[in-house]
Amino acid sequence: MTARIKLVVDPGGACVMTDSRSAPALRADARRNVDRIRRAAVQVFREQGFSAPLEEVAAVANVSKATIFNRLGGRVGLIDAVIDDVVAEELRTVIEDARSVVEVRERICSYIGALRDLQYRLPAVNDVLLQEYRDSEPLLALCHAGTAFHDSLVAQGHAEGVLVHDFTAADFQALARDNALALKYGGRPPRADYDRRTAFVVGGICISTGALV
Repeated sequence: MTARIKLVVDPGGACVMTDSRSAPALRADARRNVDRIRRAAVQVFREQGFSAPLEEVAAVANVSKATIFNRLGGRVGLIDAVIDDVVAEELRTVIEDARSVVEVRERICSYIGALRDLQYRLPAVNDVLLQEYRDSEPLLALCHAGTAFHDSLVAQGHAEGVLVHDFTAADFQALARDNALALKYGGRPPRADYDRRTAFVVGGICISTGALV
């Protein structure tokens, strides 16, 4: 009986080739194809987001679209294989950088600014926030981690009295999702206008420092 070779992603994000009967790994040319597909997917997904046509990934990798399905199981398998290199590492860095800010008001402001900057620069962030590919467990896990951090920021902000009283965790999530929808489907505005509106968002939810005196 012929062994069924498949590609799985280990917890560190690395691709491991295995099969149901512990047969030898893929041939050298097949491994090269997988490596090319991964590199191409990182490039294309970072530029266009996870909804980029797989034909473009195949063209950059110089393989057929069928090869992507055969080696990685299609779009969701490809997302699972490269999500760390495309978006997860940067999102985790934004969260950890915000956690390191001591003053709560500045923590909230810096996080909102950094997240909106990432949404502008990296389209795949918006796919995560919108949960566009629910069959991708790493993508959903990343989204849930962001939601938990948003919830904690709002709780901290209210505890310190730096957020307007009726601003909720659901509002925080909605602001991020609304921005994701606008950027994904409405086009990106000029950067100067975008940054100016980020200041409006922060100014609208945070109590002014003068009011805290």
